[in-house]
Amino acid sequence: MAFRAGVFWQGVRDTTPMLVGAAPFGVIFGALAVSAGLSAWGALALSGVVFAGSSQFVAVSLMAAGAALPVIWLTTLVVNLRHALYSAALLPHAQGLSARWRWCLAFWLTDETFAVVEHRLRTQGMGADGQWFWLGSSLAMYLNWLGWTLVGVVLGQNIPGLESWGLDFAMAATFTAIVTPQLARRPVLAAAVCAGVTALLARGLPYKLGLMLAAAAGVLGGMLAERGLARQELPS
Repeated sequence: MAFRAGVFWQGVRDTTPMLVGAAPFGVIFGALAVSAGLSAWGALALSGVVFAGSSQFVAVSLMAAGAALPVIWLTTLVVNLRHALYSAALLPHAQGLSARWRWCLAFWLTDETFAVVEHRLRTQGMGADGQWFWLGSSLAMYLNWLGWTLVGVVLGQNIPGLESWGLDFAMAATFTAIVTPQLARRPVLAAAVCAGVTALLARGLPYKLGLMLAAAAGVLGGMLAERGLARQELPS
């Protein structure tokens, strides 16, 4: 399949706001990993092989606390289970892709890439070259995360306490800016409210189980709102 440079770079461009938002997050992770006792190569390997910011933060925190490996594996698995929901949402668009494409795009699927790619596929469809847009977004996030992890490692070795500066606020602001315009649709608003309230109430649960409960509540709330809206639109 011929390389579609224009579509590829469009994926990179549309992901640029996410790259900016992820930058301080990557710096904090690199600094935190160093302070937890990981070597520079260990921190970079974690970003390169795992490539999942939330679970990387959890893993590093558990390592610093001396947790056993099975505990670390189980906890990070639970944190990353939300990617199953992302995959389910994108599956209808990816069904026609080869196994090689699906394996690569599945590995690089993150919260940020999902937000960008799902919007593009929902509005324009996969078409004949949608996978190149997806790949552009994925590689941009991957290389961006590796680069800022390296910056965080270097700064963490030279600036004590960098991980406590609160730079991760940029990521929350970026996601808020992306999600807010979609709240005009009633099912999306219902899903967001259900997920938000559940996450708040379940924030004290161990192993980040509140994340999965919030995701399930959001899916249920959105489905019920969608069905209610469909019933209202039926002719009387």
